[in-house]
Amino acid sequence: MTPFTKSAAGAPPTLFATEAAGLAWLAEAGGAEVVEVLDAAPDRLSLARLDISAATAASAEAFGRALLVTHRAGAPAFGAPPPQAPGPHGFIGPTAAPLPMRYGNWLAWGAFFAEARITPYLRLAQDAGAIDHPGSEMIERLAARLAAGEFDDDEAPCRLHGDLWSGNLLWCRQGCVMIDPAAHGGHFLDDLAMLALFGAPMLERIHGAYAEAAELDSGWRQRLALHQLYPLLVHAVLFGGGYAARAVKIAKRFG
Repeated sequence: MTPFTKSAAGAPPTLFATEAAGLAWLAEAGGAEVVEVLDAAPDRLSLARLDISAATAASAEAFGRALLVTHRAGAPAFGAPPPQAPGPHGFIGPTAAPLPMRYGNWLAWGAFFAEARITPYLRLAQDAGAIDHPGSEMIERLAARLAAGEFDDDEAPCRLHGDLWSGNLLWCRQGCVMIDPAAHGGHFLDDLAMLALFGAPMLERIHGAYAEAAELDSGWRQRLALHQLYPLLVHAVLFGGGYAARAVKIAKRFG
């Protein structure tokens, strides 16, 4: 079968190698399936073609349980890159013009989330005129509380897909397959929150199977919105202020 090849004029020179490193790291976990990398070069990424099918309840539940296995494979720290990542940062967003995504070595999730995921994209959203001063101040106050550890728990760093919206899940005959990661070490709710933010087929089946296998406490769903702050700010930078307004609403809720 002819490979599927990704390319984009003007893409950063390490973009495709970074994506390949993320896919390899996720595949090593032995959990949720990822698309197979056939070749990576500075100007392209060749992937195995997938046999697309319809989502089913069984495949959604299987994916939820497999995603837990991927997460529990772990990461050295919050913000840690895939071992083979070639550059000092990863990428998030469209292939032709992705945003840089900071790597690092944080011991606590709140400090990582505030310093590497909230503040950088808030600054970019301000520069783009997507968020006003009162909204920025509200998010900054929440970021300070995150950095101080007010929302931390005992969860160890997980091995995240990092950009797990519905478009990066392909439903195939062999089950659900992940593509286009922004892989790094983070909190497991970051991936579950991304799925919930933009919707996914059989979302309740995925979440339910994950929660049952992980034996999550009853309050995990209420915490999802906090973890959605980062992708909302990324989308505010890329697509405008409507996403910023949703981010401010979350800051009000948790502030």
